[in-house]
Amino acid sequence: MTRTLGWDVGGAHLKAALAQDDRILRVWQEQTPIWQGLDHLEAGLGKILGEIDAATIDRHAVTMTGELSDVFSSRRDGVEKLSRLFAERLSGDVSLYGGAAGFLSPGDARSSANEIASANWHASAALAAANIEEAVFIDMGSTTTDILPVAGGAVKASGHTDNDRLACGELVYQGYTRTPVMAVSSRAAFAGRSIPVMNELFATMADVQRVIGVLDEADDLYPAADGEEKTIEASRRRLARMIGLDAEAATDGAWEWLGHGFAEEQLRKIHDAVLLVLSREDISEDAPVVVAGTGRPVLKRLAARLDRGVVDFPDLFDCPAELRDAVCRAAPAAALAVLAGRSG
Repeated sequence: MTRTLGWDVGGAHLKAALAQDDRILRVWQEQTPIWQGLDHLEAGLGKILGEIDAATIDRHAVTMTGELSDVFSSRRDGVEKLSRLFAERLSGDVSLYGGAAGFLSPGDARSSANEIASANWHASAALAAANIEEAVFIDMGSTTTDILPVAGGAVKASGHTDNDRLACGELVYQGYTRTPVMAVSSRAAFAGRSIPVMNELFATMADVQRVIGVLDEADDLYPAADGEEKTIEASRRRLARMIGLDAEAATDGAWEWLGHGFAEEQLRKIHDAVLLVLSREDISEDAPVVVAGTGRPVLKRLAARLDRGVVDFPDLFDCPAELRDAVCRAAPAAALAVLAGRSG
């Protein structure tokens, strides 16, 4: 039996998943705002390591998107520094994930920075491809959404860098909780009028999900835009500010409908990207959508709109029922733990 710890080093969260062969045993997620300093990442890493018996881990596998944080001078600089940090803090066999290039050694960080940078999406999609011959893999996290076609048991990615993936629709900067509402729509329908949305960080999509009643509070680890409480009433107040009003100016139902409007605008953006991806790859109509990430409620609505079946990411391997939600939040880390274990 092989025990593998998969790590996904994001700019906002550090996620880890422990697998024994194909079975997920435990999942962690820590709030680590790298843009505020690497001490947050080191604290999160230390907390997770403090709950693990290092002697029982056969292998560590690391992927990252945190190299994009503006604390680094460049993506290459970020890859090198994050790789060095994890190589120093983790004991034993440590690998870096390089997407299509596979597992690399920490010593490859400089020469293979382009392959290692932001490759976490490939790990999740590769695990889907190893289990399903044909599918549309979609992972919606707190900040971004990844869309990958799977055909012939392989990931059919058109882009590899973030720039390429943005251009071809495989990377969409729309997330379930942290995306500012002003990045979702420039106008909102309210009380029979179309109102311009203020370009101010008054509210995020976490407020929208909370007001429309679909948010699991475990998916919203960051402070609200105004630093105030995270209640339905407070979220209504923040959404009202987006169109220049106070919450008292309308009924609770009116703010809920405003929230539904923003949720629909976000869904349309992701839907448009999926159609762009599908326009170049011949995926049969009965191929399912594999959904992962905190935004599964959004993705299940999208799958219905596409008239496709749904496969939950935890269905791809042995996952205890009580860990299904946690695994979806940490899909790349879980995928890495399983893939690295399979690769020996």
